Amino acid sequence: MTVTNLGALPAAARHNQQPAFIMLSGPDITFAALDARADGLAAALTARGLRTGERVALLGRNSIDFIVSFLGVLRAGLVAVPVSIKFPAATLDKILDDCDARLVMGDDAPLARLTTSRSRQAFSELADLPPAEAFQVFQPQPEDLAMLLYTSGSTGMPKGVRLTHASHRWVVETRLAQNELAGERVLIAAPFYHMNALALALLTLASSVTTILLPQFEARTYIEAIARYRCSWITAVPPMIAMMMKEKALLDASDLSPVRTVRMGSAPVNEGLFNQIRQLWPQARIINAYGTTEGGPVVFGPHPQGLAAPLQANGCAHPAVSLRLRDEQGEPGDHGVLEIRSPALMQGYHQRPDVPSPFTDDGYYVTGDVFSRDENGFYTFVGRRDDMFVCGGENIYPGEVEKLLELHPDVQQACVVAVKDEIKGSKPVAWVIPREGRTPQPEAIKAWTLLNGPAYLHPRHIWLVDHFPLAGTNKVDKQALRAAAEDAIANMRSQEKR
Repeated sequence: MTVTNLGALPAAARHNQQPAFIMLSGPDITFAALDARADGLAAALTARGLRTGERVALLGRNSIDFIVSFLGVLRAGLVAVPVSIKFPAATLDKILDDCDARLVMGDDAPLARLTTSRSRQAFSELADLPPAEAFQVFQPQPEDLAMLLYTSGSTGMPKGVRLTHASHRWVVETRLAQNELAGERVLIAAPFYHMNALALALLTLASSVTTILLPQFEARTYIEAIARYRCSWITAVPPMIAMMMKEKALLDASDLSPVRTVRMGSAPVNEGLFNQIRQLWPQARIINAYGTTEGGPVVFGPHPQGLAAPLQANGCAHPAVSLRLRDEQGEPGDHGVLEIRSPALMQGYHQRPDVPSPFTDDGYYVTGDVFSRDENGFYTFVGRRDDMFVCGGENIYPGEVEKLLELHPDVQQACVVAVKDEIKGSKPVAWVIPREGRTPQPEAIKAWTLLNGPAYLHPRHIWLVDHFPLAGTNKVDKQALRAAAEDAIANMRSQEKR
């Protein structure tokens, strides 16, 4: 089996003078220049004495230097380790120890936070590297690692996900065969250390389409980039789109008509947000995507007979992927934990004998995500199995309560967490972002949920906020909200005793 290096561009792109990436500030780069710079970096890393399979960590915001470094590391036969710059310094040091990084490349600020004595190279130094003449790109074998991606670590030390050249070359080629980016201009604002953005960047390069790249997400800048560069294919996690929707004056003043596709992933899309997107872009295709770092982004697709998907469904099983659902007793059915088998699966977790294998005996990856499947074969995300809690004998997924809250006409977005309760065991509480121009009362929202849903689902406390804290991947930081809820409840109890 011949495997193409994941960092290599298609032959047609190597002389392409079309912009590959456009930054809002700073120089753009063509496909040809990107290819030459990646070769130059690969040659420099090889000359530096780094050996095949050694790790190079990447620490930085989205930039052309980041993508040059990622491609160059892979071309040299090394393993790229993109790491979240939002991890605490102590966690960064542990990750560098865990992967045994031989070199750390990145922006000046995150490099300065490290306490490790490992070799470093600032992205700002890459411009001085000489070009390489006819560099020979490393030819990987099917099992050769391309990258280690560390999970967010919400339940402890982040796990290193081992991904091969073969697995993610398959992802690129499978998505490329669908021709989904033909003629598009893509906007990326999610971080490259997350699978969502990194996999998309690899696809835009393979598709020879221009990508508008933001160093990080900021709602007004995101809107301005769409209008200024006439982006037609945008991608984000739902909290990013929800924040964008609050900028009503700027939305009204901006020409956003070029948008033809809105792809959201990494978190569920509520009905209210879906309807707002549909109102803003009546003709756009809205994709409620799903994927995991361990299993890749190719999981679901359209219905084989062309049936329209229910509003919040993720899609039907992709024809190249095998899916199944298993309930709490391990029995197959139409509701349960999603298991995936495809060529995109990780090799496993790096150096984690303490973590039970996430694979079944017959080769399926157990995602831990609970889905339902309807009579037409459409899958819909229900919640994380680990997030489920028991309240007075009832099994509750936070997503169920969030969906109920988001049906309220004054609620833009809800985030539900479980807090301990002496009587019920656990109980749901909620943080709510009101719709623009609305000023609902928490007690009124609570009463509404009691009228419109099962009593056990109603949130026992509701707090109104204008935004949610975001974790490094732009998902809602539920740990921070749970801690804030516990503090708020403790303060209320303290005041009651006075």
